[in-house]
Amino acid sequence: MHEHPFTPRMLRWRSVAAALATAIVASAFLSVPSAQANAPSDPPPSQQMPAPTPGFPLPTKHTQQPFDPAAAFTSKWTRADAKQIMAQSNTNVAPGQNSMSPDVTMPEIPEDFPKMNDDVWVWDTWSLTDENANQISYKGWDVIFSLVADRHAGYGFDQRHWNARIGYFFRKTNADPAKDKWNYGGHLFLPNTSIGNTEWSGSTRLMQGDHVNVFYTATTFYDVAERNAGGGGIAPDAAIAKALGNIHADQNGVSFDGFEHTKLLEPDGVMYQNKAQNPGFAFRDPYTFADPAQPGKTFMVFEGNTGGKRGDYKCKDDDLGYQPGDPNAEKLNEVNSSGASYQTANVGLAVADNKDLTKWHFLPPVLSANCVNDQTERPQIFIQNENGKNKYYLFTISHQFTYAAGMRGPDGVYGFVGDGIRSDYQPMNNSGLALASPTDLNLPKESPEAPTPNQNGRQFQAYSHYVQPGGLVQSFIDNVNGVRGGSLSPTVKINFRNGVSAVDRTFGQNGLGPFGYLPTNVKVGGAGLYK
Repeated sequence: MHEHPFTPRMLRWRSVAAALATAIVASAFLSVPSAQANAPSDPPPSQQMPAPTPGFPLPTKHTQQPFDPAAAFTSKWTRADAKQIMAQSNTNVAPGQNSMSPDVTMPEIPEDFPKMNDDVWVWDTWSLTDENANQISYKGWDVIFSLVADRHAGYGFDQRHWNARIGYFFRKTNADPAKDKWNYGGHLFLPNTSIGNTEWSGSTRLMQGDHVNVFYTATTFYDVAERNAGGGGIAPDAAIAKALGNIHADQNGVSFDGFEHTKLLEPDGVMYQNKAQNPGFAFRDPYTFADPAQPGKTFMVFEGNTGGKRGDYKCKDDDLGYQPGDPNAEKLNEVNSSGASYQTANVGLAVADNKDLTKWHFLPPVLSANCVNDQTERPQIFIQNENGKNKYYLFTISHQFTYAAGMRGPDGVYGFVGDGIRSDYQPMNNSGLALASPTDLNLPKESPEAPTPNQNGRQFQAYSHYVQPGGLVQSFIDNVNGVRGGSLSPTVKINFRNGVSAVDRTFGQNGLGPFGYLPTNVKVGGAGLYK
């Protein structure tokens, strides 16, 4: 069993967060949602898709039609779709401002943000959930899981990736989210017990009784010391794994023990690219869920790349997705000659073959971004009832620097809506962009490690967004006007219906809720047992 590294103490956030206490009504998310869908978001003020912009191509027509989860159909996020990001961006803003609509722009995070923890950097974060993505209060405690790395080990913030472990935090369900800090419980797994030497993102489900299944990315780096010193470059191995263990709670907090690890999936090189085909392949971020339309089955979405040797793929007309005769359409041969074919992200799908969730098999990807983008990280399926019918929102995150040649978009949340897990997904807001940090898209794309002074200082303020019940969105702080992060961001709220979304600026203070606000909406094991 893991011991608590210190006696839990409730610490106060800085004044910038404390002022939020009266603005947040945490109990709003404590009602039990339908077992058939996620707790829905509120509707946005307008549910009309943005109108076409003169001088830009029209978006691809998508039907949202559902298909059998095992069908050989993969929806495409096309270049015509992603071109709408720039079509909806303002070309006349002053340099370094935000060129995007306020509806898709995260409010600015203050530079004096609080550290979540003095000993570890914190980034990708998720909650203890059930199979329907309800966030669980376990015996009066809220529990979250984060990638963490030692702040004092001698390597820098940007070297955290190959030193990542899964840590966990807890605080009382009745805590004040604007004042009471998360207590750090330490690493989730004992040293040298996970499948790889590095643990990357996944999801955690409460099973029957006091069991938890932690689905995670088992990444193995062979040159950690060299990378920490600024060198390295040996391609890592990656697999999707799970660990079944036990959760415990008492008046002092939460702990875990007894984890047994099982390797579940490795990329097949056919539907999902492997290391031999591309040393920079992506295979990570398992998110499991139940589908009310497929009783008794458990599915998983994950990030992948289109199978095949890097550089062999050639863009196709349906990757571009332009409508016949569109005068603003690109020419296929020009797109291929630009190098856009090197970007081949997809969102993979797998289904469990047994109730123990130890055996899985691949299904075809549900979404491809060939010739559009190279990363579709941390995908989620969010099932929301709209007008008596379940709509399936596929959320993922991506970077501006992973876009293909000729494309431009910000770091942030991208969303797609359809009528089933496998659908002809309609990109939200016609473009796919649902939430991003303030960015001037008129300037060249950059990375958070080396932004230029011309850009908006908050273009990389937050990343690794996680969409929660009710449309709350959690992320971590990366770079706020030159101040590097490693702590959880203020939670924001997006309202969405019919594939249209808008940031709710009435939430919290001008749209910013408390830092690290991941409220629970289902209580298990005794509500308020340890007050």
